[in-house]
Amino acid sequence: MAFAAFAGFTLHVSGQNQSNKLELGIQVNQFQNDFGIGAHLISPYFLNSKVAVRAGANFQWFEHYEGAETTWTPYQSFQLGLRSRTAIIENTLFIYGEGGVILILPNSDFSSEDNEFGGYGVFGFEFKPSQKFAYFIELGGVGTGAKADLVGNEPIYSNGFLTQVGFRIGF
Repeated sequence: MAFAAFAGFTLHVSGQNQSNKLELGIQVNQFQNDFGIGAHLISPYFLNSKVAVRAGANFQWFEHYEGAETTWTPYQSFQLGLRSRTAIIENTLFIYGEGGVILILPNSDFSSEDNEFGGYGVFGFEFKPSQKFAYFIELGGVGTGAKADLVGNEPIYSNGFLTQVGFRIGF
C-alpha cells in the first residue's frame, strides 16, 4: 500500500481499505427546476471493491404555470446505476462517479406519456464520520427528453442539471 502524508492526514494513493456494506440512503434533490425527495440502496462493492450498484426512487414535484399561478404537480422517478468510489482521506472522505438509467412515471395532469426513459450521471463527495454513517452531495445531469405536452409551451422536466444531498447508513 502506498501512502502520502499531507497536512496531518494520511492520503490513500492505492490499495484503499473501504467499508463494504449494504447502504440505505435518503436525499433531497433537484432535477432541472423540479424539487424532490428520495431513497436509495447501494450494494456492497465488488470487482476488487471498486464497483457497486445503486437503485433508487424519487418523488418529484414538477413546477409549472397553470394560468397565472405556479403549480407543483407530483410524479415519480426510478434510477438504476453503477458507481465507483475512491478514498481521498483515509476512510472519511470519498469521491465517486455514477451513471445509469432513469425511468419517469409522469403525472397525467401534465403529460400524455405513460413513462419516459433516459440516463443520468453524477459526481459526488461523501463524508463518513464513522463506518456506519455518511453524508453526501452529488452534482450531475439527467437527460430524458421529457416534455410536459399538456402544459402551455410544453416545458421540459427531469432534464438538465441535477443536485442531490443526503445521508446514508451502512448495515
